Order: sequence, then structure tokens, then C-alpha cells
Amino acid sequence: MKKTVMVFGTFDYLHAGHENLFSQAKEHGDHIIAVIGRDKTVKTIKGENPDHNEKERLKNLEATGWANEVILGNEKDKTKVIKQYKPDVIALGYDQFAFTYNLEKLIIDTQLDTKIIRLNPYRPHLYKSSIIKKQKESFVASETPL
Repeated sequence: MKKTVMVFGTFDYLHAGHENLFSQAKEHGDHIIAVIGRDKTVKTIKGENPDHNEKERLKNLEATGWANEVILGNEKDKTKVIKQYKPDVIALGYDQFAFTYNLEKLIIDTQLDTKIIRLNPYRPHLYKSSIIKKQKESFVASETPL
């Protein structure tokens, strides 16, 4: 019987840290579902829009092959995908705290047999989307027109 692991994220700039996250998730199951944060949700959590819209982020993550399924989260009910897919494991990134405080209560209330784990960081001083975005902005700002 396959074991399903669900991961959540913005996945705006894909990098080695994300690849490592999926690699760690695969240690806990054989069917990985990635839930992409909706544009409005990302704006609420991070205070700014992602550079790539939700459809681009979904398409880009699908293209990596890191997950078996890539889906968009639900804007109105953040827990809907968990109730729908009933994952065996929810794998949280080391820096994911938004909406996570109610996860255990949700698991108990819905009587799901879901384990919540926190994955280890992978060189967070290098591989974090916010750092990569700043590096990109710095590079663009330093370019001089011919």
C-alpha cells in the first residue's frame, strides 16, 4: 500500500533547498503531493506577491518531477486538501509556521491517522527563496545598459 506524503510551499524560485525537501519527504513515503500556496495566501503570509503566479509555480514544480502530484491549495479553507487527500504524513519545512499551529487539532478533529514531521534545513544561508530573490534583484540592479 502506498504511503502519501504532503508538502506545502510557495515554490517561487525553485532551488537545491526545495529539491532536498522533496528528497527528505520521499524518505517518509512513496507518493508525494506538493500543495502550492495560492497567490492571495502568499501575499497574506509574506506581505508581498510571489514573482511567479500560482499557475507558473505549479507548472514549474511539475516540470521538476520532484512530486507525484502538484496541486493548488484552497484559498478559503486551508485544510481542505488535507481532508480530501488524507495524507499519511505532512512534511513541514524547517521554516514553515503559518497555518501549522492548528494542524494537530485538525488531525485529531478529523480522526485522520496523519503524522506531522518537520524536515531539516539544507544550507538555508544559501538556499532560501527570499535570499535568491534578493540576489536576483541585486544582479539586475547592477546591470548597466549599453
